Order: sequence, then C-alpha cells, then structure tokens
Amino acid sequence: MGGLLTVLGKKLTEQWLTLLALPGALYVAAAVGARTLGRNHTWDLDYLLAQVTAWAKDPRIDTVAGQVVVFVAVVAASALVGLAVQGVSAVLERVWFAADWGSWPWFLPRLVAPIVQRRQKRWSQLHKAVEQARSPNSRFRSAEGYGYEAAYDRMARIGVEFPQRPTWCGDRLSALAQRLDRDHDLDVAVVWPHLWLVLPAAVRSEITEARQSLVRAITLVAWGVLYLGLVVWWMPAVLVCVALIVLGWWRTRAATEVYATLVEASVRLHVGDLAERVGVDYNGLLTKQVGRDLSNRLRASFAPGSAT
Repeated sequence: MGGLLTVLGKKLTEQWLTLLALPGALYVAAAVGARTLGRNHTWDLDYLLAQVTAWAKDPRIDTVAGQVVVFVAVVAASALVGLAVQGVSAVLERVWFAADWGSWPWFLPRLVAPIVQRRQKRWSQLHKAVEQARSPNSRFRSAEGYGYEAAYDRMARIGVEFPQRPTWCGDRLSALAQRLDRDHDLDVAVVWPHLWLVLPAAVRSEITEARQSLVRAITLVAWGVLYLGLVVWWMPAVLVCVALIVLGWWRTRAATEVYATLVEASVRLHVGDLAERVGVDYNGLLTKQVGRDLSNRLRASFAPGSAT
C-alpha cells in the first residue's frame, strides 16, 4: 500500500507541475514582463533586461533571505494562478458541453435556445441532403451537387446526430446516448457507472487517458482566457491569447471525438458482461430487449412518499 501511495503521489506531483505549476510560473513571468513594458515600451527588450538587472542588484534581493522570499512569492503566485485556471477550466467545461443548459440561471436559456434552434434547422437541411445523396436514384449526388461523403461531412460539422446542445462538443457527447438509445434501447446515463466497474483495466486506462486529454485541451483554453487579462498592460498579449484559445479549441474537438468514440465502443463491446452479472438474459447479441431490461434493472426505483 505504501508503494502504491508513493507512485500515486509522484503521478499527481508530475501532473501538477505539468498542468499548473510550470505554466503558472510562466504566466507570473509574463505578467511581470507585461507590467514592466507597459504600452510605452511594447517591444523594448533592452528596457526589460535593464529593469530585471536593476531588481537583481537591489540590496533587499541580493541576499539569501531576499532570494528565498522571492522564490516563495513566485511559487505562491504560480499556485494561485493554477487554482484560477482550474476554476476557469471548470466553468468552460460546463458551458462548452452545456449538458444542462435548459436549467441555467437567469436569462441564459433564452440566449442559448435560439442558437440550438438554428443548429437544429441547419442540421435538418444538411440531413436531407445526405438522404438525397444516398438515394439509389441520385447516383450518390445530393441536390446541392455533393456526393454522399461530402454531404455527410457537412452535416457532421454541425453534429452527427440531431443537435440538442449549443456546441458541437456537447452534441458529440449527447450523440452517443442518442445512438445507444435508438439502436439498443439502452440508457447510457444509468448503465455507464455500473459498466465502468466491470470494464477491463486496459479499457478503463484508455478512457481515462482520453478524458485527461480532454481536460488538458480545455485547460489550454483557460490559459488563453487568463492571458487576455494581460492586454490591460501589454497589447501583444492578445496574440498569445488567440493562439492558445484556437489551439485549445481544436484540441478539444479532437479529444471530444476520441473520448466519445471510446465510451460508445466500450459500451457496445462490454455491456454484455454487465448484463450477465446482474442476471439479464444475454445470448451474445445486444438486442433492444437486452438494453431495455438492463436499463430497467439498474435504474433506481421511484422514491416513496412520506410515511405520514
């Protein structure tokens, strides 16, 4: 047990250094540089070096105690920045995937609803084009002149299933639930926590890694949001902000696709093992009856009323 805790501690330390501490220290250095240069010395590196040299020669810093204080201050600032990034990342993930957008507070659902409706309307139009392209009489050409693959790709840019959320990433996760419900009458929200406990270790490792890649991609966008704050002192920080957000957005889409694909594949391949464990009749074929029976077996019963 002690060896296991040691290994876990090392992994957590490595992740903290990689995701938060080192980027946090870089952000602190960037903030100091941006504040020093300001708007009057935007690209004057000589001015920045001169200021850093002057600080290094300060008698209050040119001592062991002073250097320890500076080191502790940098570490503390890096940790605070890391915590801020975690908070921003959590908010971004909830907004980005928008699983519960209908219950968001205040006027937010009214703002999101038109976006969802526009996406649904556009998807329906593109879905008709896909149906036309796959028709035997169309010779694999849609009414707009696109072949089946091109027409499907255009539709998939909106969503692979009928849109339910305001973003592509949110709809990609929602799509796996729609597919499993349509194909197998399987409620993935009910089945997944139980299935996770019986999945092979290799499968869980792959899914965990995909989930961590998704978190890292969203964290990259969160860093871009924080760098936007440096624009108040140093205008070129907007370039760093845009670069991080664009790269994070692209990586988030890719990571969402991988994660959703792995989850859906693991459900289709291993849900039979779960069915056998809970006593659902399963003969090797995941039919709608099996999916329906398994969902009903694992679904919690309705809460009884008050005894009084």
